[in-house]
Amino acid sequence: MRSFFKSKTLLRHISYTFLATSLIAISGTALAQTWPNKPVKIVVNFPPGGAADQIARAVAQPLQDALGQPVVVENKGGAGGNIGGEAVAKAPADGYTLLMSSGGMVSINPFLYSRMPFDPVKDLTPVASAARVLVFLEIKPSLPVNNAQEFLAYLKANPGGLSFGSPGNGSSPHLAAEMMKAQTNAFAVHVPYRGAAPAMQDLLAGQLDFMFDPGIGLNQVRAGKLKMLAVGSLKRSPLFPDVPTLDEIGLKGFDADTVFGFYAPAATPPGVITRLNQEINRILGTQAVKDRIQGLGGEPMPLTPQEFAAKATEDAKRFGSLIKERKITGD
Repeated sequence: MRSFFKSKTLLRHISYTFLATSLIAISGTALAQTWPNKPVKIVVNFPPGGAADQIARAVAQPLQDALGQPVVVENKGGAGGNIGGEAVAKAPADGYTLLMSSGGMVSINPFLYSRMPFDPVKDLTPVASAARVLVFLEIKPSLPVNNAQEFLAYLKANPGGLSFGSPGNGSSPHLAAEMMKAQTNAFAVHVPYRGAAPAMQDLLAGQLDFMFDPGIGLNQVRAGKLKMLAVGSLKRSPLFPDVPTLDEIGLKGFDADTVFGFYAPAATPPGVITRLNQEINRILGTQAVKDRIQGLGGEPMPLTPQEFAAKATEDAKRFGSLIKERKITGD
């Protein structure tokens, strides 16, 4: 008899679970069908003026046109992107709050911080990649070097004598410099900032000696206010075909590229994710957005959410080993 009642209880539990799951699926489908019916917010987890901010704003206007609802961009910088990331991770999973971030928040930050206020893999879901962002080795014009080889020799001859800026500990520009230091057995002083834009301002002012630029200083290079010496990628930039890669000049396998893209809170309805992915991928193919991303020295990179997630996993392996080796921390 006890077995009979136990079986009935189990069946009742299964029935309730099935009903709850069905209701969630139905409500998710219904939401996807009616979405959007109010403004959509894109949180950029870095300050205004950086690559993530510029890409978000390039996509926001055409996305607004496609969705028929206002799309607003809000900057929440700090803690290597964790502040903005946490805000989105804890937002309602209804498709009205998105995150634009460098890939570092997902692929790098878990290695940097002993404790994070959220789990970027579990609490966020990839929506659409936006761009492969390159980094360019740039120096202030007063340094007595004219090419990458001379710069590396000068760097090694002056241990601790040069300083470099970055958007923060563990950012791709920071890790690029750490890769260079590791491969050349050189030392330079790292000055972390809360974003690429303020670091670039100090490089232009001569308060820093060099920086791996995620593309925001390219016009300053063209104007002669900075010297570009190399690209921290495995292939040259189409914008500067005469500038060699660090791989070419002897730092074999040097690759500091990262993928920037859009995320949503976990449990956002799949139909909403699919719609956003399709719209953003289409927008990345438009000439105006291509020009904006390529103007940063990057490349539009439309991917499915699954491909985007796989790329993050691949980057985590690549950068994670460097972070452990160099004992880099964000705490």
